[in-house]
Amino acid sequence: MNWITDKVLPRFKALVKQDSSEEILWIKCKSCHQMIFHKEHNANFNVCKSCGYHDFIKIENRIKLLLDNDNIEDIPVNETNDDPLNFRDVKKYSDRLKEARKKTGSYDAICIKYGQINQNPCVLLLFDFSFMGGSMGRSVGNAIIKASETAIEKNCALIIIPSSGGARMQEGILSLMQMPRSIVAIQRLKEKSLPYIVLLSNPTTGGVTASFAMIGDIHLAEPGAVIGFAGRRVIEETVKEKLPENFQKSEYLLDHGMVDKVIERKDQKKEITQILNFLQK
Repeated sequence: MNWITDKVLPRFKALVKQDSSEEILWIKCKSCHQMIFHKEHNANFNVCKSCGYHDFIKIENRIKLLLDNDNIEDIPVNETNDDPLNFRDVKKYSDRLKEARKKTGSYDAICIKYGQINQNPCVLLLFDFSFMGGSMGRSVGNAIIKASETAIEKNCALIIIPSSGGARMQEGILSLMQMPRSIVAIQRLKEKSLPYIVLLSNPTTGGVTASFAMIGDIHLAEPGAVIGFAGRRVIEETVKEKLPENFQKSEYLLDHGMVDKVIERKDQKKEITQILNFLQK
């Protein structure tokens, strides 16, 4: 009998687990590196009060930020075959999905809600970057189609808030197929003259940018959000030039006509309300 492995180690692991589960009191801002009280940071919707840096925000907190509290309806999306290509890199794709679902509690990288923004009905589709980088696979494509169909059925606006690294490589060509599928879904919405608003958050890149994310009636963006197709390093190596410091940031896109307005998180509900009031007159 080894008393270290049998007696000491289990107690040590229990202590470590207990410590790690305790509430984090302080976090460091990723931009200005100031220490922020965790509860204060959450109360400010994960925006640094010192420098205004917009950190990642959980889906449930963004829903609270935008939608009126009453009558929020969850819109389910049909489940898909997890791994039709039997894809494997360092580990199986099916195992990556299981890990992501356990970590986030979500089936995939999206969530659809039907509710109201200051009494303006809308369908809200949100991306969860913590689920495999918010990558777009078949489930995400199905969700965009479902969100568009729901908006048409309920005769209301569609608002999408992407946060994604692009197409999900583990699904190969099936992932790339979601680009035209999502564009067709949005086109059907536009044929009904229903508003389509995109709120670009950090990051919005790859196939997501090259499809549904940049064909909105109105393009809003959060401060400092990275928005682009290829990465900065890849572009610099291709064009053999040094790019501007704020290249692919939301403010840069605003200056070059790709974004209509950059809006801080605290003002988003008010701004979207004004847009909906105008577009739905």
